[in-house]
Amino acid sequence: MLIEFSFSNFRSFQDLTTISMVAANISSKYKEVDEQNTYLTDTNLRLLKSKAIYGKNASGKSNIVKALVTFLKIVRHSVKFEDVVPKLIEPFKLSLNAAEAPTFFQLIFQPANSKTIFRYGFEVFEGKIVAEWLFGKSGRVEVPYFTRELMAVKVRDRFKEAKKFEDLATGGDSEIFRDNSLFLTAVSAVGGTFAKSVVLAIGDIIVVSGLADPRIKEMLQKALLDNEVKKSILELMQAADFDIEDVEPEPIDTEDESSMPPEDMPDELKELFRQGKIRKSPSFLTKRSIFNNDGEKIGSISPDLEDWESEGTKKLFFLSAFLMHTLKDGGVLVIDEFDARFHPLLTKKITQLFNSSETNKKGAQLIFATHDTNLLKANLLRRDQICFVDKTKFGNSTLRTLVEYKGVRNDASYEKDYLSGKYAATPFLNRMDQIFED
Repeated sequence: MLIEFSFSNFRSFQDLTTISMVAANISSKYKEVDEQNTYLTDTNLRLLKSKAIYGKNASGKSNIVKALVTFLKIVRHSVKFEDVVPKLIEPFKLSLNAAEAPTFFQLIFQPANSKTIFRYGFEVFEGKIVAEWLFGKSGRVEVPYFTRELMAVKVRDRFKEAKKFEDLATGGDSEIFRDNSLFLTAVSAVGGTFAKSVVLAIGDIIVVSGLADPRIKEMLQKALLDNEVKKSILELMQAADFDIEDVEPEPIDTEDESSMPPEDMPDELKELFRQGKIRKSPSFLTKRSIFNNDGEKIGSISPDLEDWESEGTKKLFFLSAFLMHTLKDGGVLVIDEFDARFHPLLTKKITQLFNSSETNKKGAQLIFATHDTNLLKANLLRRDQICFVDKTKFGNSTLRTLVEYKGVRNDASYEKDYLSGKYAATPFLNRMDQIFED
């Protein structure tokens, strides 16, 4: 479960910014919203099941998602790829002070089947890890597992498997323990069971920031091999009023030219494709019935999903495996541009699936960036589930939840007030008339 994610000096965010899933001490006009939209953990912490991020175009909504993606990629890949840290870190560039400060990331979370709340984070400056820490809290007191400053690592006794790597990390001449790799990831890579469990728990956070990611199709392809999961995906598609009867991954004939590298693939990648080190993204065939003039079924067709289906159908289909997995296991799903290609009623229904105690029994969490004001309803979301991103005149993005705005009653018309500019985070479009009039 995600409790809190914080970051600073990253892209359009200069100051410390926090996405908190801890429920505020407030009450809604609708009692059922308070009961359904929050989840009480076994550590007696009340968390939100969903969080909506609003803001005008170019306000920085996507940069919040990118900050989390960057954090996750560095945790997963900093040991394997030396260029991950310098390639992914983009400090705030509109302030001289930011140029002299590190980029900060911190995640507070509670792994599934664990009663320990972990706080893990690191700082990056000029492509190097300059600080790193891991703390845990299973009672009232938070205790350290390790702390790091530059290459000096102090490991505590409770993190015994990492104790032998203190000197190696300080030396900095290892292929794994480097100034541009995380100590936690390095200990995990050399077989540390506890470190690996923490890394895997962090990796359970699923972020979807674009449907072009080949891992989306690969996960869906694996999901369809499970008949029960496939059945659930088809039921979801049909419940969303998409008339798909069946779906199958398209078989690849290794003898035909479809197994050859695409013509537009760079030459340096074609040989890797032939060696099987990179592969073509999976394709899917959907099944539909053919009827005669009397309404009798006379056959069926199985067209390619990419060519035949609408953009909304494809988006729900590609997200379906993530939705099923997250709601079933109680994970965390983060989606950028949640409403793109979706009908407002569909985004509302998916949000309700996460907020409902009937369909979300394990405290699964959904965090999404959106422009869909249809969701700004007091009978759907609490004030602490709604936040707004805006930019100052200095180009710095800021984030505030609706709870932080003074004078907002629990029975206010959130949608109307937002569109009227009461919460800022909306574009000023008056000048557009003058441009076309001139």
